[in-house]
Amino acid sequence: MRLPTFFISHGGGPWPWMDSQQHHYAGLRKALQRMPELIGEQPDAILMISAHWEAPEFTLSSAEHPGMIYDYHGFPEETYSISYPAPGAPWLAKQVRALLNQAGLTAQLDAQRGFDHGMYCPMAVAYPGADIPVVQLSLKEGLDSREHLALGHVLTPLRDQGILIIGSGLSYHNLRHFGPSAHQVSANFDDWVHETLTEEDAEVRELRLTEWESAPSARQAHPREEHLLPLMVATGAARQDKARRVYHQTDFMGGISVSNFQFG
Repeated sequence: MRLPTFFISHGGGPWPWMDSQQHHYAGLRKALQRMPELIGEQPDAILMISAHWEAPEFTLSSAEHPGMIYDYHGFPEETYSISYPAPGAPWLAKQVRALLNQAGLTAQLDAQRGFDHGMYCPMAVAYPGADIPVVQLSLKEGLDSREHLALGHVLTPLRDQGILIIGSGLSYHNLRHFGPSAHQVSANFDDWVHETLTEEDAEVRELRLTEWESAPSARQAHPREEHLLPLMVATGAARQDKARRVYHQTDFMGGISVSNFQFG
């Protein structure tokens, strides 16, 4: 069975461990909890592309037991000792590096890299047992949309090998313009993303993504595109598979429009 690919929101900071945040995240929590049902079978491993890791070359976490990276600031003290003890998958990291190298893309392994919150926050909700091996794959510095779509193309065969590919970011990410005042801007861009991803022709879909800066409110929605590029990887790996929106909220954090998508 060919597994789908996903683009999801990972939310802010360590929200799954904070009771005070649950009213903000009820919709996202429900959507993430549905992922195993949508997939239909337990993956052998997860390949996670998180907005929170950039490297000079595409790089893969290759530790057997990755540590935790608390890449957030100003949260309660206890959130700096939380744990999501999913195992790593060095075998998968090596396999993905080989795939990329064969395609002419330079790739490295990093045995010191731990899990960042772009991985463990959504996965703690979707797979709370932490029993599926996870490898993180970095973005590449320069943040070129075409390079990340091409990366996705190379990863497609993994879907037939029990590997779940997830891009973890956010369809709107402007921390200086958040909450109710961002309602219209986020809706403009979220509507464009939905229209683009549900385009029947995959080539047209990818062309629109490479030209994302011309979309309505694009640079207001993403002053810097690191939270959008995981979508490029998930879309590239989808190839011809159609997309559907599996989570949509127009009042996230008081007024922001955000969406998650499943391909295939």
